[in-house]
Amino acid sequence: MKKLTLNISIEASAARVWQALWSDATYRQWTRVFQEGSYAVSDWKEGSKIQFLNTDGGGMYSIITRLIVNEHMAFKHLGEIKNFEEQPIDEKTKSWNGGLEAYTLKEENGNTLLNVEVEIPEDHVDYFNNTFPKALASIKEIAENPIVIHIEATVNAGIEKIWEYFTNPEHIKKWNHASDDWHTTHATNNLKVGGEFSSRMEAKDGSFGFDFAGTYTEVDTHKTIAYLLGDGRRVHITFTKQDKGYNISEAFDAEEMNPLSLQQGGWQTILNNFKTYTEHN
Repeated sequence: MKKLTLNISIEASAARVWQALWSDATYRQWTRVFQEGSYAVSDWKEGSKIQFLNTDGGGMYSIITRLIVNEHMAFKHLGEIKNFEEQPIDEKTKSWNGGLEAYTLKEENGNTLLNVEVEIPEDHVDYFNNTFPKALASIKEIAENPIVIHIEATVNAGIEKIWEYFTNPEHIKKWNHASDDWHTTHATNNLKVGGEFSSRMEAKDGSFGFDFAGTYTEVDTHKTIAYLLGDGRRVHITFTKQDKGYNISEAFDAEEMNPLSLQQGGWQTILNNFKTYTEHN
């Protein structure tokens, strides 16, 4: 086995680089350089198994030997997967069984140095020397640019009703929550370019709350809404006529604190709540 060591400087926080590395959508993006359709299946906990797969069911299975969020991820590779089934160790896999792969992130002044160490069979050195720098360049590009999440829902109602229920604070309070144990206690909305809006979102047990607020950058009645959140993230919403009702499509910049899947799920749940509320009231 030969150890390959690479590093790259990324103009982004360690949290953003970590997100680019291990969120499902972005992981699939940067691992395309190795094989189109690559993805990983794991609960992403230290000591857990992880399967590195492609669309035809091939790949390898490994163990997460070390995980410190935003700092370090390490794997020990164990064996091969065929047709989505883990295979016993044979003479072929013995050549790389036990190989280590580690990612270390060090942030300084908003920039992050990503260091990668990977043990590989000698006959694969040229391939990885050529391919891994391309993967790191992809990670850098992802991390240095806003990660945009998309959600949508089709609401079976007229646009006048949809627009009213989407923008009127009294209606917003009825559907603006990501789970049943949360609610919006107060909302304001000055629906014009330069106007501000705010929704006070709180846990029903009073344990936590925050203000979801921003400033409108575009308002085209019955067609488009765009705004900037307080932290500078962008949100763009379109309303498009369908055979039945209107499709509402939202695109928003991801934040760094929570996994992309959690953000997408939360925003999608709120939009689904809007759909249900509008169609049944």
